[in-house]
Amino acid sequence: MLNLFKSLEFAHPGFFWLFVLIPVMIAYYIWREQHLQGTLSVSAVKGFALPKKSVIARMRHLGIVLRVLCISALIIALARPQSSLSWQNTTTEGIDIVIASDISGSMLAEDFKPNRLEAGKEIAIDFIKNRPDDRIGLVVFSGESFTQCPLTIDHDVLINLYQDIKNGMIEDGTAVGMGLATAVNRLKESTAKSKVVILLTDGSNNMGSIPPVTAAEIAKKFGVRVYTVGVGTNGYAPFPFQTPMGIKYQNVPVQIDEATLNKIASITGGKYFRATNNQSLKNIYERIDKMEKAKIDVTQYHKKTECFLPFAIAALVFLLLEFLSKNTFLKGALT
Repeated sequence: MLNLFKSLEFAHPGFFWLFVLIPVMIAYYIWREQHLQGTLSVSAVKGFALPKKSVIARMRHLGIVLRVLCISALIIALARPQSSLSWQNTTTEGIDIVIASDISGSMLAEDFKPNRLEAGKEIAIDFIKNRPDDRIGLVVFSGESFTQCPLTIDHDVLINLYQDIKNGMIEDGTAVGMGLATAVNRLKESTAKSKVVILLTDGSNNMGSIPPVTAAEIAKKFGVRVYTVGVGTNGYAPFPFQTPMGIKYQNVPVQIDEATLNKIASITGGKYFRATNNQSLKNIYERIDKMEKAKIDVTQYHKKTECFLPFAIAALVFLLLEFLSKNTFLKGALT
């Protein structure tokens, strides 16, 4: 019974105040019974043997019990119990997300630890693990772009493919527009409630046949929201160079085209973020995670099932039992 009430909600809980009538009713019944019983005074009780009460006599209070049960069931029915177990779980529709990651040579800069590319992989993988209900895909770009993993719910496969990406897989450069266009192409046929691209880059578009703003307009046409992330510290970042004497480091200027990334996000209804270290990038993924969950929650709906009928029927049954008992086998005991 306790588990039953844990799964119920009540549309009109104010009716539970009517339960205060039950102790009043019981108190009146006791008072009435005491005043209906006659008293007899005798000088001696010898010879007065107490007769054994019959089963029917012992059941003379059954009427008040049935009446209390009837009123209790009726109050619960009036409070309109509703089952909350029938809520629809919209997470089954999920969100389709494509992560578009820059893997150009500049992503090897070590203002992130161990570098921008590896830090981005590690933090993105944690993001993927926290969204088991979503289809997620991966696009990588440098001088051109390609799909490393199509949209999938098999996140183990996705994570393995993500771990395999490295600089040098494709021609160097930064084709932001091509990377975004490839990601949108993976989402254009999606029927998910929310279609999202998370675009990470540390530079400005200098390769590819599709300008970033054109790719953003295409994304808008297909209802794809783009979150852009500029990856790189402010000022200069240490970059490793291979020399005959081994790896040497040189501070290179960080040049992120924030104006274009802001415009892409604005056109598509997304948001631009700037990550300057590992923790700030992790915080950005957490913010995107919460923002997308909030958007799904807004569209969530549920269907409640009315459960008052069993209680109303129970009240009717208790009322009929009281009426029948009072006019049949208890009739003699009550007179």
